[in-house]
Amino acid sequence: MAYEEVYARFLSDPQDFWAQAAREIDWMEPWQQVLDDSRPPFYHWFSGGVLNTCYNALDRHVDGGRAQQLALVYDSPVTQSQRSFTYAELRDEVARFAGVLVRLGAGKGDRVIIYMPMIPEAVIAMLACARIGAIHSVVFGGFSSRELATRIDDAKPKVMVAGSCGIEPNRIVQYKPLLDQAIELATHKPQSCVVLQREQGPGELLEGRDIAWSEAMAAAQPQACVPVAATDPLYILYTSGTTGQPKGVVRDNGGHAVAMKWSMRAVYGVEPGEVFWAASDVGWVVGHSYIVYAPLLHGCTTVLYEGKPVGTPDPGAFWRVIAEHGVSVLFTAPTAFRAIKREDPGAEYLRRYDLQGFRALFLAGERCDSDTLAWAASNLQVPVIDHWWQTETGWAIAANCLGIEQLPVKPGSPTKAVPGYRVEVLDEQGDEAPAGDIGRIMLRLPLPPGCLPTLWNDDQRFVDSYLRAEDGYYLTGDAGFQDEDGYLFIMSRIDDIINVAGHRLSTGGMEEVLASHPDVAECAVIGAHDDLKGELPVGLVVLKSGVSRREKEIKEELIAAVREKIGPVAAFKKVTLVERLPKTRSGKILRGTMKKIADGAEYRMPATIDDPTALDEVERALQKIGYASGP
Repeated sequence: MAYEEVYARFLSDPQDFWAQAAREIDWMEPWQQVLDDSRPPFYHWFSGGVLNTCYNALDRHVDGGRAQQLALVYDSPVTQSQRSFTYAELRDEVARFAGVLVRLGAGKGDRVIIYMPMIPEAVIAMLACARIGAIHSVVFGGFSSRELATRIDDAKPKVMVAGSCGIEPNRIVQYKPLLDQAIELATHKPQSCVVLQREQGPGELLEGRDIAWSEAMAAAQPQACVPVAATDPLYILYTSGTTGQPKGVVRDNGGHAVAMKWSMRAVYGVEPGEVFWAASDVGWVVGHSYIVYAPLLHGCTTVLYEGKPVGTPDPGAFWRVIAEHGVSVLFTAPTAFRAIKREDPGAEYLRRYDLQGFRALFLAGERCDSDTLAWAASNLQVPVIDHWWQTETGWAIAANCLGIEQLPVKPGSPTKAVPGYRVEVLDEQGDEAPAGDIGRIMLRLPLPPGCLPTLWNDDQRFVDSYLRAEDGYYLTGDAGFQDEDGYLFIMSRIDDIINVAGHRLSTGGMEEVLASHPDVAECAVIGAHDDLKGELPVGLVVLKSGVSRREKEIKEELIAAVREKIGPVAAFKKVTLVERLPKTRSGKILRGTMKKIADGAEYRMPATIDDPTALDEVERALQKIGYASGP
């Protein structure tokens, strides 16, 4: 069925479209309304329906003939170990850990914070919460005590589930002291902590509060699935807020299950029984949606990878995992492929592995430059799909939907709106922007199933953060344009549109030009304050491994390229080289923080930063070209 036909079917009757998709989910009681729009802008999908997400992810597959199919494959180059679970084995482990939670007093509606590395027990804990109707909130393992404490006070968990440590390529990160300090800082005190003791760094258990995972499991009784309303929360996932107070994105059970199941075939073109790998982390939305829930709801085998794209042990790490486990489709961030391309520009490591069954690569999480997309496509010889979505939506807003129709690729574009979303580009006056003009990318309400219905315990902040910009629309926070064919181009965050002497310019467009230079591995462009022109673009560039040309020559070429392709109006004259760009643990470049450094403004160390020393390097590099002089 052609994309235009499917999208037209959605537009003509959205409720029937999603009612058809919902038939792929097992319901304990049918819904009374597909869409409850009685209290806009708070919309609810499948009101009156009753289901259990864990049952749909595990039990129904066991009962339906997939009991011996692999459900979860754990691959950990940092511990040099692998483990796998069939659907029956994973169901049994989840049911038993659900018994642990029940024994500790957790039940329907109670919150459980999970603070764990990329290990099977993290997945088991998430599914166990879903099994008993508890609401999980996964916090990325290794987050600071202060950030963890804010989440404890907001979610008020009855139980904490933690790993004793995380393992990086060159160090052990002790989680237990961070957990203890967070509970000490928090006003709310969880009743119990279940700690998975890892042999690489066991933690000290506090008597009366802490219990070892192994001990708790040995004493637990398996628990059956608890019926929950479709509109009941499944999880809370915190995302950074502009005020410093994190926003708790809520995901419901019914709409989420329907959207996840539908997206696996429609967007990713994956069939039940195939191996799907999202190279992300369970602490991020990609890990929730496409490591844990969507693949299991669809009856796939999902891969849980505790490692890096490079350095564990080399740039062939991803190719090894694909070859060993028979991965059909990989979903990761462009920054992972930029790292691989930087270390192995000739793709020599790729040729060591047989990727015969590999069908497609999906990229999201950071704007994908055309050069990285072309490098991946030419070396892998499979479709490389750039798609776009957010923590708040939980699944793709725009994509080249492989399961519907593969459309022609336009580098730099995540293609068109996924059926379910009505995407519009509006100017500052709220009118639709002409084709090719940059504006605010908005989603017309109601949002489809799977998107956030609100923020945890904060309806007003939900409205203020996302719905106030234009009546009847959700503000994505991204800026971009649609071309004459309806292809969407995400250029930058709205905050990254810079004003150079009255001209509104996209830093993303300049990054596209810099990234196309043959010596550039990755880059970022920020708008730095200028007394005369308001702002001026500044480029920070990481070179590919092995580049030995003169720095001055490369800089001159980069400046000339921006002048030629963007125009003199960009006033692009400042560029500096760095060894690495500061990023979050999910791979997003910290452009806002770098802008504050360039302007000499005070800034707060981002809680999600991967390597704080990268900011020091950026500051030194900016000082060399006359910025970062201090507040």
